Amino acid sequence: MNTVVLEVRSLKGTLADAAGTMKTRRAEREARISFATPELLWDVKRWGLLKALCGAGPVSIREAARRIGRDVKAVHGDVTALLEAGVLSRAPDGRIEFPFDAVKVEFLLRAA
Repeated sequence: MNTVVLEVRSLKGTLADAAGTMKTRRAEREARISFATPELLWDVKRWGLLKALCGAGPVSIREAARRIGRDVKAVHGDVTALLEAGVLSRAPDGRIEFPFDAVKVEFLLRAA
């Protein structure tokens, strides 16, 4: 199964893990994408978009917007952010896709 792990981690922690991976030359078994804050990870509208795209294959932004019942312009903004984060990818024909079969979320909430 092609799984992506979405996590809340500091840049320092992410870079430390990358350095450790390079040192041991052992790659992670799962793709990992880190977000600096829980708010960046938990955008509810973007989760709805990912849910609609999971297993759908490449679709146009217009089709993605239709599937979740949202404005194309707003979905375009979310797609741009998710492409930049590496969560979505572009197919050779320009359509977007969620290239994973599953999402695993890891984070820890601590008392302030």
